[in-house]
This record gives sequence, C-alpha cells and structure tokens, in this order.
Amino acid sequence: MTGKPTFETIVSTHGSRVLRVCRAVVGGVDADDAWADTFLAAMRAYPDLPADANIEAWLVTIAHRKAIDITRRAARRAVPMASPPERIIDAAEPTGARADIVDAVRALPPKQLQAVAYHYLADLPYADVAAIVGSSPAAVRRAAADGIAALRRASSTDIRPNGDPQ
Repeated sequence: MTGKPTFETIVSTHGSRVLRVCRAVVGGVDADDAWADTFLAAMRAYPDLPADANIEAWLVTIAHRKAIDITRRAARRAVPMASPPERIIDAAEPTGARADIVDAVRALPPKQLQAVAYHYLADLPYADVAAIVGSSPAAVRRAAADGIAALRRASSTDIRPNGDPQ
C-alpha cells in the first residue's frame, strides 16, 4: 500500500531539519515558536496534501512563512527598558566555533541567508528554494554561492553541506 506517511512519521523524520532551518533564519529564541507554528499549520493542511508532494519542500515553505511572520511580529513589538540587559546565553544557542558559524550565517544578507539555510541545511534543490523565496533557481544558486563564499571568508572553518564544521 502506497500513500502518505502518518503525520507523526513526518514530524520525526523532518522535525530536526525544520528546526535547523528555523534556527538559521530566526535565531534560537524564536526558532522553537517557528517550528511549532510550522507543524501546527502543516498538521491542519496535511489531509489536503497530495500523496506525491515533496513533503520536505512543503515543510520548509511553511517554516519560511512562519519565520517571516515571527520577524514581522518582532519588528512591531516595542520593548521599553531603562538600560540594555547583558547578553543572555540561550541553552539552545551553540557556543565556541559553532557559535561563530551561526553568527556568520545570521550576518548574511537575507537572500543569501535563506539560500544557504534552505539549500544546505534543509537539503532542498535550488528549484524548490527558488519557489519558496520567489526567485529563479539561477538567482538562488548565485545567492547560495555568495553566502558560502562570505562564510568561508568570515571563518577559517570550512562548512560541509549539512552545516557541521569540519
């Protein structure tokens, strides 16, 4: 019998990859919210998803939209304070060399950040990334190449396609 996998299987199979993408795009503090919002929306839409759909690309598309929503909400939210707090280190945030890579990824321009996150962290083909961000595959390929080149310049650590330092 061929058909769609159970939603529980989808979460266990793709959950960690979607979380990595969310962390790369919105950061560690908001990544859990983006991940939860992604899978809540996916769960609601899953019954209507065709059996032959690319589930990974579908989930990353939802995560992309949820990340945009979180970014927009954060931009509208005013936070008054007498003096800025010292930087709070989130347990979900990487430290050491890995933190340098995360900081370098977050410093990329938005198009490069999205191209690197969706292609290298989510392992999506350039055509799927282009569809998600509303661009052409050639432009996404160029943005990803420019992003990786910038990351290599920013760090002496080479980055493998799965996001782990060598």
